[in-house]
Amino acid sequence: MSSSSYIAHDPIEEPVPAGAASTVVKELAAGTVAGWAQVMSSDAYRGAIDCAKQLVKNEGPLAFYKGTAMPLVGIGACVSLQFAGLQAAKRFFASRNVAHGRSDPDALSPGQFYLAGAFAGLGNSFASGPVEHTQQDGRYTGPLDAIRKIYRTDGLRGVYQGQGVTLAREAHGYGVYFAVYELLVAREIKSNGLRERGELSLGKSAVFGATAGWVMWMLNYPLDVLKSRIQTDAFPSSQQRRYPRGVRDAIPGLWAEGRFGAFWRGLGPTMIRSPFVNSATFVVFELTMRLLG
Repeated sequence: MSSSSYIAHDPIEEPVPAGAASTVVKELAAGTVAGWAQVMSSDAYRGAIDCAKQLVKNEGPLAFYKGTAMPLVGIGACVSLQFAGLQAAKRFFASRNVAHGRSDPDALSPGQFYLAGAFAGLGNSFASGPVEHTQQDGRYTGPLDAIRKIYRTDGLRGVYQGQGVTLAREAHGYGVYFAVYELLVAREIKSNGLRERGELSLGKSAVFGATAGWVMWMLNYPLDVLKSRIQTDAFPSSQQRRYPRGVRDAIPGLWAEGRFGAFWRGLGPTMIRSPFVNSATFVVFELTMRLLG
C-alpha cells in the first residue's frame, strides 16, 4: 500500500479517546499563561514569563485556573463532537472510495484525512467557541454567569463572538492535526512491514502525536491569536468595541502593536505544552483501540 494512504484499523468503529479529559489539567496553567499573553497588549506584559509573574503577584496562584470550570464541563462535548464528525467524514470518504473501485476503500489519502479532520473541527467549533470565549473573559464570576449575562444583552451573537475565525482555526487545525498523524502512522507501518496498526509501538505514537501538535500550531497559531482578540473585545451592544468589523479590524490592530511578532505572541508556552498533551492523547487513543479489539 502506498505511503500516501491512511492504513486503517477498523476505521468505522474507532472509539472516542478515553484519555481526552485526562489531558485537561495539564493544559490549565500553561494554557492560561498563553491565553493571557495573547490577549494582553505588548505594553502590559513583556512575554509569557512576565505574564505569569504578574498573575501570581496580583491574583495569586489560583489565577492560573481562573475560568477553567467551563473547559472541564465542556471537554466531553467538544471531544464527542470532534470524533463523531471525524468518523462520519471517514465513512463518507470510504463510501466514495468504494464507488471509485478502490481495492482498499478504508485507506484514506492524506487529502481525505485533512478534509475529515476539517469537518470534525467545524463541528467541534460550536462547542469550543463558547467554552474558550467564557474562559478568556475575566469580567464574570463564572461560566454560567458569563453565558447568562452575555445572552441577555447580546443573544447568541454575543455568546458566539469570534465564531467565524474559530471555525477557520478549528477546521484548518484539525485537518492538519489528523492528516499529519495518520500519514506518519501509514509510513511507519509500510517502512517496517507491520501487519496491522496494533503493532505500532506506543513510543512512535507519542512522537507522531507530538509532531502533529507542533505542526498544527505552527500553521495555525495566528488564527488562534486573532480568535482570542476578537472574543475578548467588547460585545456588539457596546460602543467601546476595538474591532467592530472583526478580523478586518483585528489584523491591522495587531500589526500596529508588534507587526509579525504580535501574531505569534504566546507561542512559546503553547509549543512547550503541546508535545505532552498531544503525545498523551494519541497514546491513549491507540491503547483504547487495542484494548477494545
